[in-house]
Amino acid sequence: MLAQERLIARVREVCAADDRLDAALMYGSFAAGEADAYSDVEFWLFFESQWRGQVDPRAWCAQVAPILHLVRNEFGTDVVVFPGLVRGEFHFATTQDIPSVRSWPARNAATNQMIVLDRRARLRQALESLPYRAPLPDGGHEAETLCGRFANWLLLAHHVASRGETLRAWDAMGHAHRHLLWMARLVLDRTQHWLTPSRQAEVELPDDVVLELRRTTAPADPEAVRQALRVAWQCGRGYWTELARRHHIGLPEDLFAEIDNALQGDLNDTARHAADFT
Repeated sequence: MLAQERLIARVREVCAADDRLDAALMYGSFAAGEADAYSDVEFWLFFESQWRGQVDPRAWCAQVAPILHLVRNEFGTDVVVFPGLVRGEFHFATTQDIPSVRSWPARNAATNQMIVLDRRARLRQALESLPYRAPLPDGGHEAETLCGRFANWLLLAHHVASRGETLRAWDAMGHAHRHLLWMARLVLDRTQHWLTPSRQAEVELPDDVVLELRRTTAPADPEAVRQALRVAWQCGRGYWTELARRHHIGLPEDLFAEIDNALQGDLNDTARHAADFT
């Protein structure tokens, strides 16, 4: 049994014994049946509103297992490090937050696998209102928006790199990479892990595409970043062109020309040109 599975079993016991708790759910890899020894354990805990103020996240999580460290991340989630460096994400919420579950993009797991506790069946109703998978870009406008956002991050990286802010360019490229992965998945119809497009990308995308996408990454070295920008634009340009063809939408030719020129124009010798995806 994985250490995470023992932790999950203990979370279930603690939830069942806590009368202040109305509902709890597990999400992520273990709920979806995709977990391994490197996966996190992730939960939402919905307490009765009158009791939430009395719940101390550290003390509550310490009932599960010894805590090496606890920090509230930038999204308001309490992240616990358990022995073995297992990460646990715990959202301490109230019953008033249960309706907000309906606004999530998808479940990505079976409802029965997600529910840990549901004393009044309100959590099940909220979960079952969600699609199993997140909706994909619907039509040309959304595909065009996705491509435009890629170009936005790419151009930011280009401008700050030109200014000499290599670390800032390196940071911006991370955002461009995420959008490039979405574009690749959409073109190749490999959309299994849409919400986190890097997840299992090495398994789900063709080897030649993975190799090409790796060439869009770089150490924070000025010339390496410039080269990665050229390759990223070549990839993105090809994906954008194919998506435009499929959806019968126009390409921003003037934008393409200016980016081509800004990134030295000659892209043929930096990486494989985006292929005919039909």
